[in-house]
Amino acid sequence: MAIPASSGAPASAMSSPLADDVAAARGAVAHVVPILRHLLRSDNNSIFSDEIVARVRGMFVDVARQLVIALAEAAGHAEPEGWAHEAAEELAHVLAENPAFLEHFHTLALEWQWTVRLERSRGVDPVLPPLLHSRMADPDGQASAGAMNFLAAQARFCQSQRRMQLPLGELPGDLVHIALVTLRAHVGLDGSAEAYALIAERGVRARIDETRSRLAQMGHVLDAMGEKAAAALEVDKAGVALFLTALARGSGLSREAAIMATVEGQLPRFVLALRACGLVPAAVTQAALAFHPEANLPQGFADITPAKAAALLAQAGA
Repeated sequence: MAIPASSGAPASAMSSPLADDVAAARGAVAHVVPILRHLLRSDNNSIFSDEIVARVRGMFVDVARQLVIALAEAAGHAEPEGWAHEAAEELAHVLAENPAFLEHFHTLALEWQWTVRLERSRGVDPVLPPLLHSRMADPDGQASAGAMNFLAAQARFCQSQRRMQLPLGELPGDLVHIALVTLRAHVGLDGSAEAYALIAERGVRARIDETRSRLAQMGHVLDAMGEKAAAALEVDKAGVALFLTALARGSGLSREAAIMATVEGQLPRFVLALRACGLVPAAVTQAALAFHPEANLPQGFADITPAKAAALLAQAGA
């Protein structure tokens, strides 16, 4: 780039008709990243004109644009926005080579897809679902303030996703670090270029407070709920965002893995994740059918204890 002026029983002790299905589903997920990387680099939009791919590509370009603007400002460029328009695409391709970035952006795009679908099919409010509304009215001032902070963050997320964008401040800390290291490597080892990149990095880090991100705000809301946090596993009441975070927390999955479990073809993993959260079979059925109303749930899932479900998930992810 040119510089301008949970734990459970041992897996071996288990037998379940779900085990093979979960392993197969996990194998399918493992192929997502290389396929998505190929699609993102393809110029043949007539073949790969998929909403998810377009949204992921848009987020990469937007993050790259913000990084290039920071670099241009550090270098004293008179028109950083204009230069970013020219240079961001190249950096976006470099960032897209990172599997962690791809997984995060892919699952954010899937989350948004579910947000839109469930708003249409079930009337699930994308910004102010009933659970969040009740938390905002909580007599505990800290709890209500946390709910309002999340409300604002979720509204920003919805606006950004409609534009296929993502602010740098919404990235998890490890991805911010990867982005800045990638920027430094991308500009090369030229003395002035490296100096500008370091200035840009300090500026970006100074502006970002990970504790204020949407993901952190969701964690604060669930923490404040204490034992009542299980209510977030009712997607109609909690909304998609809080539901997915509660699913990840309760099942021991990463949030990305929890989101992947909701997609078509991953129903065995989704059911196990719900069961690992401690939901009774009737609640598992209700939650699963909210996402897949015509699905046939795996036989025998009701006989699997939450501890065994968690162990099966861990086995599949190993």
